[in-house]
Amino acid sequence: MHIAEGFLPPAHAIGWTVAAAPFVVHGARAVVREVRENPESTLLLGAAGAFTFVLSAIKLPSVTGSSSHPTGTGAGAILFRPPVMALLGTVVLLFQALLLAHGGLTTLGANAVAFAVVGPWTGYGAYRLTRALGAGLLPGVFVGTVVADLATYVTTSLQLALAFPDASGGIPAAVAKFLGVFALTQIPLAIGEGLLGVLLFRALTANARPELERLGLLRPAPEAAP
Repeated sequence: MHIAEGFLPPAHAIGWTVAAAPFVVHGARAVVREVRENPESTLLLGAAGAFTFVLSAIKLPSVTGSSSHPTGTGAGAILFRPPVMALLGTVVLLFQALLLAHGGLTTLGANAVAFAVVGPWTGYGAYRLTRALGAGLLPGVFVGTVVADLATYVTTSLQLALAFPDASGGIPAAVAKFLGVFALTQIPLAIGEGLLGVLLFRALTANARPELERLGLLRPAPEAAP
């Protein structure tokens, strides 16, 4: 997903940066509010950021100028809502660009829109819809994390197609081409990320249930009868 440094035309790089900026600013305010109101969430916030960093650092070559990998943003969006992941995801992208040469500074805005905005919001929407249909937490987590992963790559495909339309078929043909190449690696990765998300939330349910209850993901356990 990470579009490489210098790969996008300058106008596209600037445009995506402008588009990402309001979401990142809003996300920074959401993080500050969460830490101020619930300081006990600091550790779990850090864990969500670390989970995203580690998963998205697993890099597989894909479309020229990009790569395939899990994202990890769906889990954070389910825990803390998408605005928080707009900031955490962008910070992850920044560190990866500086420390791992993964992505880039000129393409940070484009990568943030796909990775830290569209993915988390779409995944969270899929999670909420799944829960509204009567599914439990773990099925909702599976659907949400898979959709967040795939939505990120659909967005990246659109960004690349807008920058490099097909000579004969234009933007629609370019989108189809990029999606087709990404799908070979990304669909299995998305399913794997969904299963990993289920394992993560099973562990959180066993070891951090009060925090999940406070975040509204689980109902409080009934008190044992005297």
